[in-house]
Amino acid sequence: MRLTDPRISPLQDANLTPDQAEVLAPMAATGRVLNIFRTLARAPKAAKAFLSWGNYVLSRRNDLPPRQRELLILRIGFLCRSGYEWTQHVEIGKRDGLTEAEIARIKLGPNAPDWSEADKALLQAADELHHDQFITDPTWAVLKGSFTDKQCMDVVFTVGQYTQVSMMLNSFGVQLDPGQVLDPDLAAY
Repeated sequence: MRLTDPRISPLQDANLTPDQAEVLAPMAATGRVLNIFRTLARAPKAAKAFLSWGNYVLSRRNDLPPRQRELLILRIGFLCRSGYEWTQHVEIGKRDGLTEAEIARIKLGPNAPDWSEADKALLQAADELHHDQFITDPTWAVLKGSFTDKQCMDVVFTVGQYTQVSMMLNSFGVQLDPGQVLDPDLAAY
């Protein structure tokens, strides 16, 4: 985690305005509102717009298979040194088919051993987007060998969304939710 305390404190239920409560209501109905959403609710109009786009990226409207989507999210979360993002999506990634060994290799990137050609291209795309905001022609060509045009667009959408999420989490100082443990590889940031 980059910060040990929040710069913007997450809202507590007792302090919600009607607009903030409306934004958090769908999550509250599930029984748990994460710190990211309690923090973003301080700007309810922005949170509402953010959640709309984020819901696209995490939904079936995103044509990437969930495992591949999580591969991208975890890689960009790690590159952005977002301990909160990484922690949340390790569990999601496991549910969506990533193994413990793959999650550990995501930290090493596309040149780690044992990636399929498609997985390596996804990780390379995330690295290129992070470092240069552009996917090179060779990486694009490999992506096109495994993914449709729409899926290639969703690669960029997913990495872009989670770059933004990581920037918000890091800058606002969103802390892990109760019961979560920070990955030691991200503890120094």
